Amino acid sequence: MGLLPLIFTSGWASGINAYAVVLVMGLFGRYDHMTVVPPGLERTDVLVIAGVLFVIEAVADKIPYVDSAWDLVHTVIRPIAGGVVAALIAGHAHDSLTTLGAAAVGGGTALVSHLVKTGVRMGVNTSPEPFSNIVISMVEDLAVAGLVVLALFHPVPAAIIAGVLLAGGVLLVLFTISRIRKFLRRRKERRAARAGLRPQHDLVG
Repeated sequence: MGLLPLIFTSGWASGINAYAVVLVMGLFGRYDHMTVVPPGLERTDVLVIAGVLFVIEAVADKIPYVDSAWDLVHTVIRPIAGGVVAALIAGHAHDSLTTLGAAAVGGGTALVSHLVKTGVRMGVNTSPEPFSNIVISMVEDLAVAGLVVLALFHPVPAAIIAGVLLAGGVLLVLFTISRIRKFLRRRKERRAARAGLRPQHDLVG
């Protein structure tokens, strides 16, 4: 079970930005010779694909509503990536944590953190200005990169931080849900008000 903190942290990070996880771990494994990193993540083709997709996500993740559409597409991709990375870590290290169990932990954690990210972004998109999306996206990218690097050297502290962020994110989503409901209610009221101001002959004809 010694790899469980690393698997948990990589799962949390995969739910936020799976491409960043593969890219950071692969680069550290290839150039810093981190033995805990599976060789499959160090391959040139894997690093190139992860790098290209990371750049695309870095742009899409900062545009209001585009980020939510991107998150919707990745509802399947991020948990699968979290499970695959976790399985590779466990299989490479021959740890007592079985590959199937590792995949379940990594994929499950990735799914929860992905849902948290998606919920928070939906709430942020109710804001009339676009700058909050950019700031939150940058914070997420830095948090993912920072925690993955920390997990490679100090997995237990990284897992504790990831757990706190995950719990805090769930609470934030619960708060965000009420904000989304208010936003949808206000939009419905504005549409009803505009319809009420239309001339009577337009409503009839």
